[in-house]
Amino acid sequence: MKNYFKLLLPTFLILTCFSCDKIDDFLGDGGTDDEQPTDDAPVTSVDFSFVNTFDVDGEDSAEISAYDPDTQRLFVTNGALDEVTVFDISDVNSPSRIGSVNCPNPGSPNSVAVSNGILAVAISSVNEQENGFVEFFDTTTLEEIGIAQVGVLPDMVAFTPNGEYALTANEGEPNDEYTVDPEGSVSIIKVETMEVTTLGFSGFNAQEDALEAAGFRVFGPGADLAADVEPEFLTISDDGTKAWVTLQENNGVAVVNLSTMQIESILPLGFKDYSLPGNEIDPSNEDGRKELRSVPVFGIYQPDAIAYYNVNGMDYIVTANEGDARDYDGFSEEERMAGLVFDATAFPDAATLQLDENLGRLQSTTTLGDIDGDGDFDELYNYGARSFSIWSGMGQLVYDSGNDIAEITLDLTPDAFNGGDNRSDDKGAEPEAVSILEIGERQILFVGLERNNQVMVYDITNPSFPEFLQLLFVDGDVGPEGVLPISAEDSPTGNDLLIVSNEVSGTVTIYENN
Repeated sequence: MKNYFKLLLPTFLILTCFSCDKIDDFLGDGGTDDEQPTDDAPVTSVDFSFVNTFDVDGEDSAEISAYDPDTQRLFVTNGALDEVTVFDISDVNSPSRIGSVNCPNPGSPNSVAVSNGILAVAISSVNEQENGFVEFFDTTTLEEIGIAQVGVLPDMVAFTPNGEYALTANEGEPNDEYTVDPEGSVSIIKVETMEVTTLGFSGFNAQEDALEAAGFRVFGPGADLAADVEPEFLTISDDGTKAWVTLQENNGVAVVNLSTMQIESILPLGFKDYSLPGNEIDPSNEDGRKELRSVPVFGIYQPDAIAYYNVNGMDYIVTANEGDARDYDGFSEEERMAGLVFDATAFPDAATLQLDENLGRLQSTTTLGDIDGDGDFDELYNYGARSFSIWSGMGQLVYDSGNDIAEITLDLTPDAFNGGDNRSDDKGAEPEAVSILEIGERQILFVGLERNNQVMVYDITNPSFPEFLQLLFVDGDVGPEGVLPISAEDSPTGNDLLIVSNEVSGTVTIYENN
């Protein structure tokens, strides 16, 4: 490994930030060293360091944040109190809590977004199988200025760049008995009038077989595609004409045309082969070691968060390939590989593979892999891809980080690797959050690792050749759910900031680019 990592360890903080200029050895599927292009763009400093951590209200109180540059306020979804808690961060060294936004509609705030002095709050209904709402507030007075009913279980809200529209990804999850399974949808709200257009997926029911053949999943009991899809997260193009929506459990991305107000396509993401060099994983938490191995298993990308950026007029989307299983009282797809029946021809060494120290502990699905329908498994699948990926706007894979996340965190922070090795048999570090900030002429990616409690920083200016820059974390932060960059132009300090919302610990941490 070249240019090994510089350690920044201020003695007055319980903080570690690792950084490097480039790691040539950690090129995922994007290319090899001798293909590395020359970057003629001017060098812009990217070196984030810790500023401050503050508590919100304990567990579940700091999931997603939004920032208003006009008031220099931070709005944080607070599931512990079912409110949005408001902080003044004009002094990042001493943020002050100034109030809260209590939404008139009962339910839980899932997401927030800010544009042009307006705060949007996505709220699920108390009965999460019923339509939810988006409520709008003035970021200065905190008074409600509008409300719109959207689809079932709005899990994310975002504004178009000009603020004219707000979009929600409506997950439409079933109840625990799996007797009610609402349709997933995408709602588009015209902010000025509160007019709502909600788009469903019934038009794709006839394409189900073709989509599944390309790696899409429709597998809920008795569900057609429209009921089965669960929109999770969305991102919008710079010109406001398109949105990309992750369908996490289904292993796909939907493309929404905002000019025609239609869902124009579904992009199946396929699978990742963990037997290939560069894709190795640690499949067991009971093998007594932290070690990456090639295994005859496929990863299901299943992205959670998604982020858009544009390079030379080309659209790209970045996904955090967390993975997610359906595990309800009325239906569960989860099974450890020790509990599956392996096909004897495909896996003549099944007895060895199914030992706990090999693949036995690895979480799998019963809905994929029995190719010939004879009751045993000809292929093996694990949730997520333990990576981030860069795709073209049309869904072609441009780059996957391979085993970068595992390799880098194992080298730098072995105690945190795969959540202390406790999550090796599940989804590894669980990359969940992604966001992008343009710094100078560089596109900088932030990847939140839910189980490692860390944030990775990459330069993705060249989509085919991302470069790892830093590993950020603070002792005590648990469960980074939201990573919110703030540009120097909008920042109260005049420097780029990164705001990390940690759901489990209920803390918010501020980093600054120096």
